[in-house]
Amino acid sequence: MGGFNSFVKLFMPKDRVFYSLFEDVASNLVEMAQVLNELVATSDLSVRKDKVHLIERLEHKNDDYTHRIFVELGQNFITPFDREDIHYLAATLDDVADYIHGSAKRMDIYKVHNINDSIRKLTELIHLGVLELHKAIHELRSMSNMRVITDACVKINSLENHADDIYDMAIAELFDTEQNAAELIKMREIYQALEIATDKCEDCANVIETIIIKYS
Repeated sequence: MGGFNSFVKLFMPKDRVFYSLFEDVASNLVEMAQVLNELVATSDLSVRKDKVHLIERLEHKNDDYTHRIFVELGQNFITPFDREDIHYLAATLDDVADYIHGSAKRMDIYKVHNINDSIRKLTELIHLGVLELHKAIHELRSMSNMRVITDACVKINSLENHADDIYDMAIAELFDTEQNAAELIKMREIYQALEIATDKCEDCANVIETIIIKYS
C-alpha cells in the first residue's frame, strides 16, 4: 500500500503533495502517541521494550516524511501556503515526534519500573494533543471548515496548559519525596520530555493558526 501511495503522489499536482505528506505525519504522530500510552499502561518490561522499539521505528518514519517535505519544498516553486510556514510546521511536527521518542527512550534507559499517575496523565495529554493536530491538518487541504481547525487549536492550547499544571505538581512532589539524587534527575528529565512534547503540539497549533489567518 505504501508503494502504491508513493506512485499516486507522483501524479498529484505538486502543491497538493504537501497536504498528503502532512497528513501522513499527523497519522504517524497519532500512532506514536498511542504506543506511548500503551507503554506506560503496562508493567511488563519486555512489552515496554517492544513499545520503545516500535516508537523508535515510527520516529525514523517521521524523519523520512519530514525529509520528503523539505525535498519537495526545495524542488517546487508552487506551494499551497507560504514556504516558511510549510518549513516551520514540518519542523515543529518533527519536534513532537522527537520528544515522544525521547520520553519513551528515557523511561527505558533509566529503567523506570513504576510508572506513576503524572507520567500517565502527561502521555494521555500528548495523545489528545496529536489527535487534535490530526483533525486540524486534515482540514488544511480544503480549508472549508475553519471552525474545526480553530477549535482544534484552542483545545491544544488548553491541553498544554493542563500539562504545565501536571508537570509543576509532579516536580514539586518529586523534590518533596525523592531522597535519591540520581532518581530525582532521571524522573525530572522524563517529566520534562513529556511536557515539552505538549509544548511542541502547541507550537504546531500556532503555525496552523498563522496559516488559516493568512488564507481565510
